[in-house]
Amino acid sequence: MAADHDADQVRIEFDDDEVGVPDPFRRLWTPHRMAYIGGQDKPASARAGQDCPFCRAPSHRDEESLIVHRGEFCYVVMNLYPYSPGHLLVCPYRHVAGYVDATAEETREMAELSQSAIRVLTATSHPQGFNLGMNQGAPGGAGVAAHLHQHVVPRWIGDTNFLPIIGGTRAVPQLLGDGRALLAEAWETHA
Repeated sequence: MAADHDADQVRIEFDDDEVGVPDPFRRLWTPHRMAYIGGQDKPASARAGQDCPFCRAPSHRDEESLIVHRGEFCYVVMNLYPYSPGHLLVCPYRHVAGYVDATAEETREMAELSQSAIRVLTATSHPQGFNLGMNQGAPGGAGVAAHLHQHVVPRWIGDTNFLPIIGGTRAVPQLLGDGRALLAEAWETHA
């Protein structure tokens, strides 16, 4: 790396062999995000079954699939590509895309599990607010449009700062497995 100092500016040049090495810009490298950007884990079609990550998850161990809680009609799972620590998804077991197509039982349990998720996250992480919502269809922002899911996103003052805007990156300071274990343990007490 070489730096040329001028009175009005500082120019920094990087050698090709320094890619990914900490530099004066303090980049936060998040290569795991490329899987999401590239479409990994998104169903190739709208079919249920092994093609859908939300149909596939309940057939695995909770720790492996990041499931926090299982209900009768729906389950709660950590978001594999979270916006913040503790970002949960409430999903029906049944492969259904639209909120209007959910049964009364699925709708009721999604609401109840979303409330429980807020209580558990409040007890474990002490967020100052929440975002709750569903993105319907790919144009509506759904990453997996074929399978209905409700986002429960804990929020803190200052958690969205310059990183997402300038760097296109979110810093998530907790490993998903650690978050899942913490929330699953607290579910029985606080839900």
